[in-house]
Amino acid sequence: MDYILSVVRDTASLFLEMSPFLLLGFLLAGILHAFVPSQLYARYLSADNLRSVVMAALLGIPLPLCSCGVIPTAMSLRREGASRSATVSFLIATPQTGVDSIMATYSLMGLPFAVVRPLAALLTALWGGFLTTRVSDGCSEAASAPAACVAADAPLRPTLGQRMADAMRFAFVEMMEDIGKWLVVGLLVAGLITALVPESLFAVFRDNTLMSILFVLVFSMPMYLCATGSIPIAVALMMKGITPGAALVLLMAGPACNVASILVIGKVMGRRTLWAYLAAIVTGAVAFALGMDWLLPREWFAERLQGGGCCGEGGGEWWHLAAGALLLLLLFNALVVNRFRGKSHAHHHHAHAHGRTVLQVKGMNCNHCASNACKALEGVAGVDRVEVDLASGTAVVEGCVPDLQSLVAALEALGFSAEPKEQTAR
Repeated sequence: MDYILSVVRDTASLFLEMSPFLLLGFLLAGILHAFVPSQLYARYLSADNLRSVVMAALLGIPLPLCSCGVIPTAMSLRREGASRSATVSFLIATPQTGVDSIMATYSLMGLPFAVVRPLAALLTALWGGFLTTRVSDGCSEAASAPAACVAADAPLRPTLGQRMADAMRFAFVEMMEDIGKWLVVGLLVAGLITALVPESLFAVFRDNTLMSILFVLVFSMPMYLCATGSIPIAVALMMKGITPGAALVLLMAGPACNVASILVIGKVMGRRTLWAYLAAIVTGAVAFALGMDWLLPREWFAERLQGGGCCGEGGGEWWHLAAGALLLLLLFNALVVNRFRGKSHAHHHHAHAHGRTVLQVKGMNCNHCASNACKALEGVAGVDRVEVDLASGTAVVEGCVPDLQSLVAALEALGFSAEPKEQTAR
């Protein structure tokens, strides 16, 4: 019983400390989504040069995309003309950070970590873009252009109020649905590590940078860890003796690498690009970990943990309690209420329908995935209406009975797999 109470106490303390910064990060992410046009990301990424690689990294760092959502988004950019090196740079930088995770990093790990983390993501992404350029010499740089689609009426420009409503919905509904589960899992794992794992288990890693790095690499690379959910786990491991540099490896390699993303990148972009991607993440993470442990004062990172920043009295301040209560309500709404109601957040486009095809789509794990699948299907010639249902993993396509292989190919280009469930003509 004491163990259970200890896990609950440590988990609640982490949650309360993160809550105000998470809410602010979610809000900033929603504003980015609503006010920054998506065409911006493809416009500056087409050339196979350093400028495109830098722009891809800078555009990706603040985006709040999880590890599953970044794959179809990056593949979509690739189809719209982004170069191979820029796409890899985007793939490396984006899942490691985001305005929400940067704010949460500051809340639990302090300012030095909040500065080093996006800097490491930026430089590792540049390194990955450079490696991709080198291994891709002689390869065709032509990205598959999207097929022409039926012209639709230009949408009216949204008002400021509509944009703000879109920002709120994205920040506190869609993002909560996408990463809320992984945030809760991360907090629970951190609570279990803090309360149940004995100090002696990590004795071999205490202040041993190389051993800590190897352990964290093996532990984190195959797993699915989102940028925000990995933070409490990194804090818990540091409290058990893992070095700050090794904790940074978890924050870098965990979100950027997992089995699903590795398989998709290898399938869509080729093995040489995959090896460049993995080499950049591993070497970048190890280099920054060594630099953090050998060059920066350990007190910068130990002070936050020893000073009760995540488990001390600061979590009991009224604004932490208020933010925690609000965040808990939003998570409950996203993870329980909406799912109980069967809310699926269908993404759709409508014009005139002439035939109907239903596809079963595998690989969609978040709203970003569903949105990218919808856009890819809309780009197939003859398509008039698309509705993608995330909950059931189906896509309903209507139009002039478009070619089935073209629909499947459009989804496979983003890393999804699809098979027909139904096709009818009208």
